[in-house]
Amino acid sequence: MLSRRRSVPLSLLLVAGLSSPAFSSPKQSSPTQADPHPAAVQRLLDRGVDLAGTFEAPGGLTGYAGSMQGQPVAFYLTPDGDHVIVGPMLDADGNNLTDDKVQQLVIEPMNQNAWSRLADSHWVGDGDPDAETVVYTFTDPNCPYCHRFRQAAQPWIDAGRVQLRHVMVGIIRPDSMPKAATILGAESPESALMANHQSYQEGGIEVDRESVSAYRSKVTANNELMSSLGLSATPSTYYLNADGDVEMKRGLPRPEEMPAMMGSERPQ
Repeated sequence: MLSRRRSVPLSLLLVAGLSSPAFSSPKQSSPTQADPHPAAVQRLLDRGVDLAGTFEAPGGLTGYAGSMQGQPVAFYLTPDGDHVIVGPMLDADGNNLTDDKVQQLVIEPMNQNAWSRLADSHWVGDGDPDAETVVYTFTDPNCPYCHRFRQAAQPWIDAGRVQLRHVMVGIIRPDSMPKAATILGAESPESALMANHQSYQEGGIEVDRESVSAYRSKVTANNELMSSLGLSATPSTYYLNADGDVEMKRGLPRPEEMPAMMGSERPQ
């Protein structure tokens, strides 16, 4: 389990598709061989929810946790089996009783699966390949926050403690895709990545059309991977916490978050 808990963002995508957070199904409630879940639950599955697991909840409710478009969702089936309530459950003291279940059933397996998929993606190594710590980050060549994240990570990279693996995507500007393909297709992708970083304020790396033709599909695959993980902004970064569990950080980390992400205190 994770040593540090944080509020789990329950998806509003599901609620947006419903007329109200609690609804009933006009279908027969009893599960059938074709639809093994109660009809009200099956309605949500039909709308795109991927079910990860169930759990017992107070008040005779049955909790369900899953994901929709890469985002975690939770809902509760009422004892009559005919109604579903979407969203987190709070106790009388205001404690969120849903977060831990979603973390255990959805977030942790999703992040672990993402880690293996990132390892098989099209990334550029930045730092010692034998570094003790590996960090994956989605990088757009035109992203100012990716640039600042690389600056913040430089002490760990220079000390040989971290290899930052940039999963190159092209999502910010029309020339993001060509620049990402140019970096991936360079004779030395690591040198091309650094050239883009060092010349960022002057517009970044010059596009190579042959590389764009040959490597556009690899950038597209990275874009699709990013989207499938429910991510829409760069940098989005995956790292291992002190317990060896995979965690994900959206956006530019705060300075105080960097040691946990880099696996050690900032080198002097």
